[in-house]
Amino acid sequence: MKLFYIISKYLAITLWSMFVVAPFLWALSTSFKDFNSVTKKATYIPWLQFEPSLEGWKVLIRSPAKGGVDIIEPYFNSIFVTCSASLISILLGTLAAYALSRFTFKAGFIKNNDITFFFISQRIMPPIVLSIPFFLMLGYLELLDSLFGLILVYIVLLMPIAVWIMVDFFNKVPKEIDETALIDGCNPYQAFIKVVIPNSIPGLIVAGLFCIIFGWIDFFFAFILTFTEVQLLPVKIVALNSSVTPWWSLSASALVSVAPLIVVAFIVERYLSKGDLSGALK
Repeated sequence: MKLFYIISKYLAITLWSMFVVAPFLWALSTSFKDFNSVTKKATYIPWLQFEPSLEGWKVLIRSPAKGGVDIIEPYFNSIFVTCSASLISILLGTLAAYALSRFTFKAGFIKNNDITFFFISQRIMPPIVLSIPFFLMLGYLELLDSLFGLILVYIVLLMPIAVWIMVDFFNKVPKEIDETALIDGCNPYQAFIKVVIPNSIPGLIVAGLFCIIFGWIDFFFAFILTFTEVQLLPVKIVALNSSVTPWWSLSASALVSVAPLIVVAFIVERYLSKGDLSGALK
C-alpha cells in the first residue's frame, strides 16, 4: 500500500508538471518558427523537425514602419504602471490593514469585518461594472490615455488585495509585540514602523507579489482606458493578432511578458513559507 501511495504521488506530480510546463515548451518552440514552419505539419524539435528562425523575436523590437510591433515602450510602460501602483497599494493597504487589525471601528451596524469586506467587494464586481465610472472619472480629471490615469485605477484595484492579505497577517501577529514596544517607550507610530513592520516582511512580500501579478496581467482596463498615446504590454500583444495569426510572434511576446513574473516568483519564493512569529516576542 505504501509503495502504491508513493508511485501515485510521484505520478501525479509528474503529470501536473507536464501539464504546467508543456505550454511554455510549446511557446518556446513556436517562437523560433516562421510562417512555413507553423502552417505545415506540427513540428516541435528545432533542427530535427524544423530550421529555427529568429523572425518571431525580431518582430518584437522592429519598428512598425518595417513590419514590426516594437513592444519595448509598452513593456516599460507596464513595468512603471505595475510597480508604481503596487508600491502605493502596499503602502496604503498596509496602513488600512493595521488599523482594521488593531483598532475597533463601529458606525451603527458597520464593524471592522464589514469594512474589510467593502475593500474585497471591489474585486468581486465584474470589471465591466467598474469600467464606466473609471472612464468618466479619468475623463473628468483629464487623465484618460495616460500612465498616471492607469496608476490611479490600478491602485483602486490592487489595494483591496493588499488590505485582505495584510489584515489576515496582522491578525496573526501577537499584540504583545505592540504592547512591549509601547512599554519600552515607543509611541504607536514608532511601534508600527520599528517593530510590527519588520516582523511583517513575509506578509508584505506576499501582498506585493499578488499586486504585481494582478497589475501586470490586466488587459481589460488597459484596453478600455487607453487609446493611442499610451499602450501597455497586454494590449500590444493582443494587437499582434490579425487575419493570419502570427503564432511565432505571439509565442515570443508571451514568453517575454511572463518572464518578469517568473523572476519575481523565484526571488520571493523563499518568503512564502514564512510568517511564524512565535519566536519574535522575547
